[in-house]
Amino acid sequence: MILFLHRKDLRTADLPAFDYIRACGRPSLHVLVVDPFLLRRDRHREHSGRSFLAQAARLQQRYAAEGQRLHLLCGDPAAVTGALLEAHAVRELVFHEDYTPYAVTRDRSLRETAAARGVRVTAFDEQALADLRDFQRHAGRSEPYKVFTPYYRRWRDYLRQHFRPASTVSAGALQTLPLAEGFAERFPLPPELEEALASCRLEPEGSGPETALEDFLSGRLAGYAEGRDRYAREETSRLSRHLNTGALSIRRVYERLLDVSADAEPWLRQLAWRDFYLYQSRLDPLFYRYEKVYDLSGMPSDGFQAWAEARTGIPIVDAAMTELNTTGWMPNRLRMITAMFLTKNLLCPFPYGERYFRYKLADYDNALNRGGWLWSASLGFDAAPYFRVMNPVTQSQTHDPSGAYIRRWLPELSGLSDKEIHLPRPHAVVELKASRARAIEVYKEILASSAGGREQG
Repeated sequence: MILFLHRKDLRTADLPAFDYIRACGRPSLHVLVVDPFLLRRDRHREHSGRSFLAQAARLQQRYAAEGQRLHLLCGDPAAVTGALLEAHAVRELVFHEDYTPYAVTRDRSLRETAAARGVRVTAFDEQALADLRDFQRHAGRSEPYKVFTPYYRRWRDYLRQHFRPASTVSAGALQTLPLAEGFAERFPLPPELEEALASCRLEPEGSGPETALEDFLSGRLAGYAEGRDRYAREETSRLSRHLNTGALSIRRVYERLLDVSADAEPWLRQLAWRDFYLYQSRLDPLFYRYEKVYDLSGMPSDGFQAWAEARTGIPIVDAAMTELNTTGWMPNRLRMITAMFLTKNLLCPFPYGERYFRYKLADYDNALNRGGWLWSASLGFDAAPYFRVMNPVTQSQTHDPSGAYIRRWLPELSGLSDKEIHLPRPHAVVELKASRARAIEVYKEILASSAGGREQG
């Protein structure tokens, strides 16, 4: 039999592993291992944890609807996998690859566990639209693209020539197996996770990823180019939480995008940015190490708490952080504004904000979240120049002139005029003009003094 492990692929169709399993013609045991790491700092109660659990609960429901079995177990992935291999006649371990530091370490342990038992390992790469290895061959490059625009042109060309259509094979076409008797009791889900999953199983009918995709394509896509930065309105797709857990296939999204009559180019660029961050995370050796290469130790963190608790006195920043803390969502324009305010105006090291978003974002993804924070902190491929410091007041005035968004999330300010509502409050933690000038000097010094460290890294 084959043992298939779900990870960031929480769906039942268009999975390369399913194509492979069906072609092999062998029965398979399908397992989602919930790492106890999810419980650290009550993460299962935070938006990112609840979002993952909701997708896991939906996945189990989808398996059942297709007459198949998915087993949810809790424990260290290598320990659970080792026990599965011992208790079942598994000849091959199959999974989809991931490339975060945690995932690389985990998968190394899985491979060692399988090798010790003579079990073959087969892994597939399926996160991005453009296959990384094939894309580099197509581009004729040994070095990665470091600027988005030329990358995007080549990416579009690659997809026109080499796009692999979504598969029609679903879990229903496979022969899934039960666990050995008594095995599930060895790795049970903790009560708090069981309770969280139970609440997630109450998902309303017609509220899944596919419905969200069709609603966006048939409605808001037409106005996306003009409305995406008008964050007071609902003009963006909000598909990221489905894409980042793999509950929605990126290939299916691309195919449907090609079918629509509306101008899809602006939104297609957003899908390209997603691929570009995944591309960076694998080809930039510093991607997960920038804070170890650049000396950020002299940067203060005393402004972090006010930022996290929406107490900065800068209305648009506090409104955005209030929405994030309340709902787990923040429009992309506001992610840039709040991240740059923390890293530049408050001079707080970017890992503080990166970690906070890790818990609070319902659409959290390690590589994509980190890519956004590196951009704001002027680090990484095609990052914002060190002298670029977004003015949150100007941004607010430009993209929401009436202040509707601030009024929604900070109702205590709703009595202010359209002009006053954007301005810093008397208790603001920082003066914008002075802090911008200071940020430019500090980042110029950090980037210049780290050139030697980059060569060593």
